[in-house]
Amino acid sequence: MADAVEVTVGIDIGTTSVKAVAVDTHGRVPRRVRLTHPVVAPTPSVFEHDAATVWRDRVVAACDAVSDGFSVVGIGLAAMVPSLAAVDGDGVPITAGILYGDQRGHHPDGEFVGFLRWLEQAEPHAAGYWPAQAVAGAALCGEAAIDGVTALCCLPVFDSGGWDARWCDPAKLPRPALDHTPVGHRSGAPVAAGTVDAMAEQIVAGADEPGDVLVICGTTLITWAVGEGWPAAEGLWTIPHLRPGLAAVGGPSNAGGLFLERVRALTGDPAAEPAHPERVPLWVPYIRGERTPRHDPDLRAALVGLHVGHGPEEVLAAAYEASGFVVRHHLDVAGVSPQRLVAVGGGVHVHRWMQALADTVNVPVDVAAVPEGAARGAAWLARVSAGRESTDLADAGRWALVGRRVEPRPEWSDACDRRYPQWRAACDAAAEPVQSKEER
Repeated sequence: MADAVEVTVGIDIGTTSVKAVAVDTHGRVPRRVRLTHPVVAPTPSVFEHDAATVWRDRVVAACDAVSDGFSVVGIGLAAMVPSLAAVDGDGVPITAGILYGDQRGHHPDGEFVGFLRWLEQAEPHAAGYWPAQAVAGAALCGEAAIDGVTALCCLPVFDSGGWDARWCDPAKLPRPALDHTPVGHRSGAPVAAGTVDAMAEQIVAGADEPGDVLVICGTTLITWAVGEGWPAAEGLWTIPHLRPGLAAVGGPSNAGGLFLERVRALTGDPAAEPAHPERVPLWVPYIRGERTPRHDPDLRAALVGLHVGHGPEEVLAAAYEASGFVVRHHLDVAGVSPQRLVAVGGGVHVHRWMQALADTVNVPVDVAAVPEGAARGAAWLARVSAGRESTDLADAGRWALVGRRVEPRPEWSDACDRRYPQWRAACDAAAEPVQSKEER
């Protein structure tokens, strides 16, 4: 083992797979593992994981698979938010893991409170109520801990002083690890506290200048437009950037892989593209409601303008365009004029998605060379926890790596410019409340 390559391991618990990477000191990935899993969604209002399998068993399996044969100097993990499951005294989930957007999170004080209240009623004698990061951490090193970023996603149950006992017994919630000290060890390697996938993605993406727009192309589509000061817009979120004086405005949408995979399945995923840029219908992409900027869980998808001349290739092209239009809508709401998009996440493998982003927003798209961005970001945080890097997370920009640039196609961008107002009108119409017979 003395001559083995030194790596840090990063793990990302995603909606449809657990990704793990072994990353060397230069940010290269000599080994990767992807273990797929189902998401349980029998109705649009239910969204959950088999938490015991996904958050524990597959995390451990993925970690061990990428670690074998390397000298592992640190382990980090990331996962989506919010999520929550009830656990027993050994930290094993005894309920399903409830995921973002599930109706049980519909609560005036936020999704985390909604999940917590539901689980307390379902399993009042549970030993704890833990998000995916904590369950995975306990499985890896015996310590259920979350970092400060994940804890802040649990507001108002978490505040600057820790867990607020007015909401829940703090002993039933994971330990907030608010610095970069390792929370435990696995086979001698320090383990960092679990963090948020989007934050881990951000630190290694390289979207670090005003005018850059980070687009995370995963099951969830997330848009973050980088700007100076503290840009804000109604319906969108604003988060700090890693660099002083900058922040990012935007938020998540359901018009990512969750929507596109369904349309690909329905159309048979044709290889051909439409013969003409004008012959494309419109998708209202809200397959299970929408997050930002509409914040309406009851919205549903619709295909608008379909005629007898359209085939599967036009219907699929419209889906990719709708995803790009959602990014454009976020930028319009934010009042942002983008200079480039930086695309990261598993969707970077899909060239037609990347091309649609370029065409609909009409700016170049720099596509990440490594799709497992959240796992790489978790690996960087593991290096920080292990004392191999400074605590200035802006240093992680040296791991940013663009694989290719996708330029907009003028004829398609012109057609998208004409379709975009029609798409906005179709989405606005879908969001209007249905009138009662008396009102009509």
